[in-house]
Amino acid sequence: MNSRRKFIKDTSLIGMVMTLSPNLSLLASQNQILGHGDFKYQIDPTWGNLDPAKYPVINCHEMVMDRKGRMIMLTDEAKNNVLIYDQSGKLLDNWTLGLDRAHGLSIVDEGDAEYLWVVDNGGRVVKTTLSGVVVSEVISPIKEGIYEEKMRWVPTETAVAPNGDLYIADGYGSQYFLQYDKNGKFIRKFGGPGQGDSQFSTAHGIAIDQRGGKEPTLLCTSRGHNSFKRFTLDGNYIETIFLPGAFVCRPVIHGENLYAGVCWSRLKYLEQTDNSGFVTILDQNNKVVSNPGGTAPEYRNGELQLMVQKEAVFKHCHDVCIDQDENIYVCQWNAGKTYPIKLTRV
Repeated sequence: MNSRRKFIKDTSLIGMVMTLSPNLSLLASQNQILGHGDFKYQIDPTWGNLDPAKYPVINCHEMVMDRKGRMIMLTDEAKNNVLIYDQSGKLLDNWTLGLDRAHGLSIVDEGDAEYLWVVDNGGRVVKTTLSGVVVSEVISPIKEGIYEEKMRWVPTETAVAPNGDLYIADGYGSQYFLQYDKNGKFIRKFGGPGQGDSQFSTAHGIAIDQRGGKEPTLLCTSRGHNSFKRFTLDGNYIETIFLPGAFVCRPVIHGENLYAGVCWSRLKYLEQTDNSGFVTILDQNNKVVSNPGGTAPEYRNGELQLMVQKEAVFKHCHDVCIDQDENIYVCQWNAGKTYPIKLTRV
């Protein structure tokens, strides 16, 4: 009888965990060390897991950390676009703009307060307070005559320069980056589709790079080209950082390092493989030093070799957020409606 009661208790607990923890499959990998060199991590399989009946997610698209150390995550579940966690994974708040294609999330500290830029693939680019109050919204470039009517407008990401200029990546649309001043006046667009150095294939993300005390530049994602492309703040091409095999999402700067989620990797030169994501980390010289979930970075005669998924921990890594202890929080697209995965640095 005691054994039967224990069995019922154990199976009930398992059922409860499965209800509250869509990331249950990660339990088998929780003792596995991911990464290479000085950048190695252990999986926390339960961080941030919530009751999906109360706080559902579809895709955990992006995450940022505010100056209080809170982790703010964006999902395209219109019931609660934003989930705000403390660093233990406890939910602190949630709110929504009712967006069913919410995709990009950036945070900007304006001194008096911090604000969020939320990008929806339906064409909206909205500035809000951290509690979800809308402050302003960018008018569609089609309505403003910046785009011709036949051009597609499907924005994916934003970044804010030190002078307050706003840059918008039209990553699923016409492959341009649009620049506005701090008052919302359009300045220029650059990029566009193509195979040239200054052109893009899935212009998915953008970040301001000020590492090493250098003049700020733009790092722009060209996911289909497996690369980040560097531009001046006024849209002039500088260089390409080629990451063979890695379909990278937006660049994330933390300290002197550059991090990115890899949504897919490829086993052949032009073929992406489903459920093949990992995380990649570059040092201050833009050399890949670690690939948690992926193959070890290898350079031959100074050229980076093909990188692909090694451990089947992730499906599609869409974004990463780095905390003050250099732990990584991984947001995933098309990963079974699971919550973010925390990688604790070891």
